[in-house]
Amino acid sequence: MKKINNIIMIDGMGYDSNIYIFDDVVVDTGTGENMGYIKDSIEKAGLSLDDLSLIVNTHNHYDHTGGNKYFNLEVAMHEADAEAFERGDDDVTVASMFGGSTEGMKVDRKLHEGDKIHDFTVFHTPGHTKGGICLYDGETLISGDTVFAGGGFGRTDIGGDVNDMQNSLEKLSKLDVKYLLPGHGPCTSDGSRHIKMAFGMVKMF
Repeated sequence: MKKINNIIMIDGMGYDSNIYIFDDVVVDTGTGENMGYIKDSIEKAGLSLDDLSLIVNTHNHYDHTGGNKYFNLEVAMHEADAEAFERGDDDVTVASMFGGSTEGMKVDRKLHEGDKIHDFTVFHTPGHTKGGICLYDGETLISGDTVFAGGGFGRTDIGGDVNDMQNSLEKLSKLDVKYLLPGHGPCTSDGSRHIKMAFGMVKMF
């Protein structure tokens, strides 16, 4: 567990995504396979589940959403990813790859470009999925599986599109990002450089 610019980061365990907490918001919840570790990490950060009220999923893949059912919280997701999630499509959400299912899981708030989550603005960044999002507060970008530290970007062959990814990375490359907090792997305090590296890489595909 780390704290980056007042955002708590819980490193993903196993196949779990990283989890980020700010204010009363949890960004992504992993597969749900390691909830003891996640809840212990929340407590070690000086928080309780009662302090939280909203899950924001950066996209609908199960390694970011499987833990939703273990939190009694409202769920927000971009509308373009919510449909497959709500109909329990285990292929589109890749739940079947993890031996899980999203059947019966809900989305309470459907997000769009420009929506606000406290100080963060929602950026619709399709490419990894149709409804992928990033959250940006003018300094920090919580990037889901759109872009990773080191200049990597999310795979586009499981419900995504490489042209969409190129457009999304071009949009993000115009932001002034200090802290890049990705869906997997380490974060970086040199975010803009890593995003521009990823944009350069995707143009080669």
